[in-house]
Amino acid sequence: MKTQRVDILLVEDSPADVDLARAALKAAGFSGSLHVATNGDEAMAFVHREGEHRDAPRPDLVLLDINVPRLDGRGVLRAIRADSDLETIPVIAMSSSDTLKDVSELYALHANAYVCKPVDLNDFFQAIESIVNFWFGHAKLPFNPS
Repeated sequence: MKTQRVDILLVEDSPADVDLARAALKAAGFSGSLHVATNGDEAMAFVHREGEHRDAPRPDLVLLDINVPRLDGRGVLRAIRADSDLETIPVIAMSSSDTLKDVSELYALHANAYVCKPVDLNDFFQAIESIVNFWFGHAKLPFNPS
């Protein structure tokens, strides 16, 4: 894992899923900071450092539930990819849906990966551990200016 500060933005409206993700990240050895946005508008305020998020770090990775209120995950992904200052942030789309339509649509919007949220607790923890190991252990991430 990187020795410098690592920041993940989790875009998730379910408090139970936030708690589960937090526990899974801890179990995976993630020692960075987890920031949570509970809807798409808040996620965009965070990445644009607006309002209460003016001091927010640029996330190294976004874990994006596609079914969040206000601006949905698709809209968040479109906006991130359309912004030259944000477009290189890796975005992992996460959903309980495994339909070909949803998977294809998110990849067409340039998600870096699409992960179906496992129902089984152990499988969920393994999925998060795989994400952490790959993105912070093996992948080379773009420069983070924060």
